[in-house]
Amino acid sequence: MGLDQAQRERIREIAAELGALARSGKVLPGSIQERVTYCGRKGCACQGQPPRPHGPYWQWTRKVAGKTVTRRLSAEEVERYRPWFENNRRLRELIGELQALSLDGIERAEGQKARRRRSR
Repeated sequence: MGLDQAQRERIREIAAELGALARSGKVLPGSIQERVTYCGRKGCACQGQPPRPHGPYWQWTRKVAGKTVTRRLSAEEVERYRPWFENNRRLRELIGELQALSLDGIERAEGQKARRRRSR
């Protein structure tokens, strides 16, 4: 592939970071949201002036087999899981960067081959 030395080094760094994430075994897909709710019961504080909603509640939302799945989390679970969601975000960033480097290398290599073919 048509990568320069700096790009090859960056690929090695990405591979090392990907390996560290994999070894941690703690990567969760989805996102965490803090939610409040309003019930609709007459006389409830959530319907008052000013309204005082129920909550906050923490929800973990992700896709499973193309469907959105939501699970309520305790505050303790949120603190424990938050780094795992961050690991997932980092994993996606690293894969994107690796893909971009690979595309650049292929374009450089293919461009060189195309130039050689034309010059013959």
